[in-house]
Amino acid sequence: MKKSLNALLLALALALLALVGQVSFAQDKPAEIRLGISMAGVGGKPKIGGSVIANIHLRGLLEEEFAKDGIKIVWYFFPGAGPATNEAFSNKKVDFGFHGDLPLIVGRSTGLRHKIIFSSGRGGPSYFVVPAASQAKTLADLKGKTLSNFKGTSLQLSLARLLRLNGLTEKDFRIISQDTYAARTSLSTGDIDGTITSPWALESRGVAKRLIEIRGDKGADGKYGIKPTIDSPGTVWVGEEFEQKYPHIVQRLVNVFIKAAAWSSEEENRETQFKLWAQSGNAYIDYKNDWEGYDLKLRHDPLLDEYYIARIKQAVAEALEFGLIRNDVSVDDWLEPKYLNNALKELGLENYWTPLDKDGKPVR
Repeated sequence: MKKSLNALLLALALALLALVGQVSFAQDKPAEIRLGISMAGVGGKPKIGGSVIANIHLRGLLEEEFAKDGIKIVWYFFPGAGPATNEAFSNKKVDFGFHGDLPLIVGRSTGLRHKIIFSSGRGGPSYFVVPAASQAKTLADLKGKTLSNFKGTSLQLSLARLLRLNGLTEKDFRIISQDTYAARTSLSTGDIDGTITSPWALESRGVAKRLIEIRGDKGADGKYGIKPTIDSPGTVWVGEEFEQKYPHIVQRLVNVFIKAAAWSSEEENRETQFKLWAQSGNAYIDYKNDWEGYDLKLRHDPLLDEYYIARIKQAVAEALEFGLIRNDVSVDDWLEPKYLNNALKELGLENYWTPLDKDGKPVR
């Protein structure tokens, strides 16, 4: 009887070990990887442009990488932009996110737990656009008028910075909240007096014009550099729970992104990606002119360098100053650069992008 009992207990123990092994194996990879993208194409189209993220999605690179594992890639494109991505993450609907500075900071300040793993790009021009019939010569000429801004997104901080540069505040205007596409329609109909947006397709139709254009300073090579005025770098983050559970999956995903960033940075791929981005419904001319004169390496730079850190810290300070967040946010313990550093080393790209100092100047 004792031998039978021992045999039974041994069998149960082995069965339990096997079950634990199966559970551990099942947790070795997720069934799906869910990415929250804080924008969508024209009319909510699930395609975007203007970034490495767009290139990866439109070329199916993540799907290709994880197909052999049976891992499904799920893309969520949110017309509600950053606030919608925050809501999705708080409801455990996404694992990774692509954010501008303000919603990134707002989410962190309200307790969302994620880690910054690399930048999705930086630099580029900024424009303040008015209806074609506008008589305004400066922003001050629009005092008391109606401006459109996508509140809760990075554009809210961009407008605040632009107004400050011109000695103004939001109190000098009537500010309404519209997404980018609604604002462009309102410009066309003259229902608003100005907004921050790309002007090229609007100007080609004769319905709007640039009041202000900000580009980087030109270097000796004739190309634009970084001019840290009203824009901030983009950010890609991973939820802490996912990162702790699947660090090897995070590394593979980052490797795909950094390899794609290098492809996107090559001059021979300039026109190819502009044509890809036009699938979003935004005009090819907008991308071509917005990127004209810029080094692709500069715009697609994924580094978490001094420039990136300084800009995010500045955005935190501004969000506090403007009353957009109540709690301070620590940036230094928010960064997790090991995946980026590993990817750069594994792909032989350690010296491919040039780190910038806090003022946007090369440090090597």
